[in-house]
Amino acid sequence: MGTLKTGLLAAAATVALFAAGSANAEIVIATAGPMTGPYAAFGEQMKKGAEMAVKDINAAGGVLGEKLKLEVGDDACDPKQAVAVANQFVNQGVKFVAGHFCSGSSIPASAVYNEEGIVQISPASTNPKLTEQNFPLVFRTCGRDDQQGIVAGKYIADHFKGKKIAIVHDKQAYSKGLADETKKTLNGLGITEVIYETITPGEKDYSALVTKLKQAGIEVLYYGGYHTEAGLIARQMREQSMTSTLISGDALVTDEYWSITGEAGNGTLMTFGPDPRKSEAASKVVAEFRKDGYEPEGYTMYTYGAIQAYVQAIAAAKSTEGAKVAAALKSGTFDTVLGKFNFDAKGDVTAPGYVMYSWKGGKYGYASEM
Repeated sequence: MGTLKTGLLAAAATVALFAAGSANAEIVIATAGPMTGPYAAFGEQMKKGAEMAVKDINAAGGVLGEKLKLEVGDDACDPKQAVAVANQFVNQGVKFVAGHFCSGSSIPASAVYNEEGIVQISPASTNPKLTEQNFPLVFRTCGRDDQQGIVAGKYIADHFKGKKIAIVHDKQAYSKGLADETKKTLNGLGITEVIYETITPGEKDYSALVTKLKQAGIEVLYYGGYHTEAGLIARQMREQSMTSTLISGDALVTDEYWSITGEAGNGTLMTFGPDPRKSEAASKVVAEFRKDGYEPEGYTMYTYGAIQAYVQAIAAAKSTEGAKVAAALKSGTFDTVLGKFNFDAKGDVTAPGYVMYSWKGGKYGYASEM
């Protein structure tokens, strides 16, 4: 009996090891963002980018002899929900997260990922605090608000000299950071805004704010926030016969902005990184998206590029262990749809900075070309 029992245990152990090996035949990665709610357009961009990246990488043979498996988390840009999503990913055995979108979600979630050894590369969270926490596993493929604010502030100073300026934001981490960095640049250039105001996101009527701006004779409104509120404010300014120029940040890089504003969106300016759709490095992938009937705008390619960088890093590290992958990310050069880039010691990308875009006739493009 003893020999039989030992043999059965050994056989069971072998089966268990085989099952475990089969279960680990895939490298589980994830993307997380606002898949529902007012900013769901950006969640869709991230999901589409991640799905295409996983599809293409797996078709090319995967990495380390394994295929990628994608999980998708919906944080609705809510900090508490983002932490819940992060913990869910821990339970799912996720090794890497391309996310989140909102800085207010990425920052609290990053504490979970860093503690659990999960590498995070945000394609879209621009608040400086994300990479100022000294978390070794946290990175981003996008720029930072302090870079974006410099570009916006200098552009306003150069193109709207002597105009009355208002700065408004919706109090969220991304929004406040963007507004304050732009204010800092303007003030440093000797320009003081006439109005500095906050609003509550998610409302439908911003006419009280617009009336205040009109009474103060505001000619330039810098808005730190997302496309939904910016679009409503732009439309309501035109309804009150205001001709002021609305300037904002990268959260306006979605066709949904124009769906809200219509013709009232003409002339809106915004900062965003160089459009990867225009680069040779991205041409094949862009064509692949368009063949499928999807336009890879906004942060679609930034998500795709984040996953490419991660895969190249684990190939270099020959491991999915977080610390080893992070070391490879900080020492390597990555060839992606975003072009070639590196990460600095903080986890910020070293790539071309922000440029100014303009909305015109339902499309956005470089302001210098519109």
